[in-house]
Amino acid sequence: MAGCSSCATEEGKTSGCNNNGGCSTGGCNKMNVFDWLSNMDMPTDNKSNVVEVRFKNGHKEFYKNAEEVELITGDAVIVDVPNGHHMGYISMQGELVRLQMLKKKYNVKKDPLRKIYRKASQKDIEKYEDVKKRESPTLFRTRQIITDLGLQMKLSDVEYQADNTKAIFYYSAEDRVDFRELIKLLAGEFRIRVEMKQISLRQEASRLGGIGSCGRELCCSTWLSEFKSVSTSAARYQNLSLNPSKLSGQCGRLKCCLNYELQTYMDALSDIPKIEESLKIEKGKAYLQKTDIFKRIMWFGYQGENAWHPIPVARVNEILALNKQGKKPVTLLEDDFEIKDDTSKALNSDLARMDKKYSKKGGANKSNKKRRPYKKGNRKFSNKKKSE
Repeated sequence: MAGCSSCATEEGKTSGCNNNGGCSTGGCNKMNVFDWLSNMDMPTDNKSNVVEVRFKNGHKEFYKNAEEVELITGDAVIVDVPNGHHMGYISMQGELVRLQMLKKKYNVKKDPLRKIYRKASQKDIEKYEDVKKRESPTLFRTRQIITDLGLQMKLSDVEYQADNTKAIFYYSAEDRVDFRELIKLLAGEFRIRVEMKQISLRQEASRLGGIGSCGRELCCSTWLSEFKSVSTSAARYQNLSLNPSKLSGQCGRLKCCLNYELQTYMDALSDIPKIEESLKIEKGKAYLQKTDIFKRIMWFGYQGENAWHPIPVARVNEILALNKQGKKPVTLLEDDFEIKDDTSKALNSDLARMDKKYSKKGGANKSNKKRRPYKKGNRKFSNKKKSE
């Protein structure tokens, strides 16, 4: 794994920051990678000289090792950037970089690779640490300026370049923002070149990080690098309640994990019939109440009844075929078919108890009817009893 700025490398081995899981810089838990080809010998003639370099908050880019500097994963390097230089850390090299470029469809002709100058010396690292100390005061001061100007934007992060000549301001906004006056004030106050970069709410959450409702770190800040669109139909296919508070992540958008099992549900639903109206039975019309996708059981209930009947998918298809022919089966289930389901028994028994409890004609009235012959007014019954 690639180390953060506080994890030094000694003789090709990352020593670690010895914080026992609590990274002081927040870099060790952002987009970590594992080189599963590190112990395999690669062909020397086709060895790639492209490496992946990680910057602040998991931002990664590909660079060319044109000088053929001997590099190890976790080394700090000085790389070429527009109008200056920056410092990053080697996160991946070798054959995995080529596979990663193919996955991301990186076009070398359209975006030529920049080169790595050299390994970062201890003086470079110390200078960059001093530059990073400016980020927090700059962030708070910029937020004050944005409030004074009345701009409808949210500033989430500031990243200084290692040569202390440029700063990137990451912000999010719903509408277009005119920040020309803001750039003039920032350039005059901090004496740097200013670059404003708009990011989405998902990208903002990935940069800040956090803990999700599952109890784990956010996927977008640990391993998820591509954000795919998520719609409410993904929740409908999985029979999830459409509750915005439960379906939304920390970014305020629908959770990315709704897409993880969506294809499995889609495959399971491919041969389950869609009930648009109701099933026509001789007893009446049966309406669909719910569907157990993986058990392949559909629950139906008659109009005016509280009981639900579990019907297998094959039987539902048979009933639909009969209804198309104008025929009505006698019952929902076949005569020789019986589903042993504790859930249905428990549900029906609970409903029966509730009907008995809240019925208008209770058990007391029935008991009075049984004891009516013993009343004093029934002389015929009482005389007969005495004569015997």
